[in-house]
Amino acid sequence: MSIKQIAEKAGVSPATVSRVLNTPNYKCSSPELRDKIWKIAMDLNYTPNESARNLKKGQVNAWEKTHYIQVIVTRTNQGGTDPFYTELLHVIESEIHRNFCILSSVLYMPVFSDSCDNRIMNWDNVIGKMKEEAGETCDGLIIIGKCNKDALLRLRAAYPNLVSVNRNSTNYEIDEILCDGYKIAVTAVGHLISLGHRKIGYVGNCHEEARYQGYIHTLSKNNIRIEPDYVIETEQTEREGYECMQRWLQSDRCPTGIYCANDITAVGMLKCLQKNKKRYFVPSVISSDDIECAQDTKPMLTTVNLPKEDMGRFALYLLLDRIKGGHKGVIRIELEGKLMIRNSCVPVGESYWSDYSI
Repeated sequence: MSIKQIAEKAGVSPATVSRVLNTPNYKCSSPELRDKIWKIAMDLNYTPNESARNLKKGQVNAWEKTHYIQVIVTRTNQGGTDPFYTELLHVIESEIHRNFCILSSVLYMPVFSDSCDNRIMNWDNVIGKMKEEAGETCDGLIIIGKCNKDALLRLRAAYPNLVSVNRNSTNYEIDEILCDGYKIAVTAVGHLISLGHRKIGYVGNCHEEARYQGYIHTLSKNNIRIEPDYVIETEQTEREGYECMQRWLQSDRCPTGIYCANDITAVGMLKCLQKNKKRYFVPSVISSDDIECAQDTKPMLTTVNLPKEDMGRFALYLLLDRIKGGHKGVIRIELEGKLMIRNSCVPVGESYWSDYSI
């Protein structure tokens, strides 16, 4: 199967197919078209012809087995409610392609991130259906996002070769690429404190969540009282971010600084502030991920950047090394987040912008 044949089935040019398969941040005409191209490639078990490429370069390599890789995304649905996972998935898809592997399937399984379902879920049945989706050939599994421990143990038994890409550690249950959510939160909340904020809110998941623990620890370390009214647990979507800000706007107890566990929640908050821009309450907002639209907000969103390209690349390298017998013990690769100081955070009591817009 060639790129030309995929292009014919998708109704696009071979150049467009090549860009989609090889470039994670390529701006396709629509997300639907990008998904269509990848689905066709998966259905046809497409992989680049490594032998042909090496002949052009004058290289001759020994034959290597083509590896089939399955991916599950645990913290968002197929509608892409959190762009961070979509962007990370795009990196992993392209890395699979560039390493001459076949992406057998991408499954969106939010149930794996919900610890509350542990006692009632038949994990063997769920995982059995996953393996059916991948077909007879599946050499390895990449888990994108948080996974509760019971499900993780069942996945480990079903898939000898697997790796987690996450902000919440698996505590060495399996190989993992980690950008520690605890440290991310410490960085974000610490930035608000450095600007003089002491009434600091948190919006995001709380149950067994590293970012929430980082928020709690940083406040306690700085002798700042944790106010229950300043903590709102949400599903971390744009809509719920909007609703959280509405809730605070209607309250007489409002934080001056807010840490959102992810960018898309913060985007919803900024949209709410734009609609209610005549109100006196204008908090500083900081988040984490640094998704593509974080710089398109007004003011631009201050956030902690997670190195998605490195996370995706190292995830596949680590998985392939285990598949090929390169290592036996559990390996963790930890990557650092980077504070991106923009305009949505200012010293307490100050406001340098007159309106909010996206």
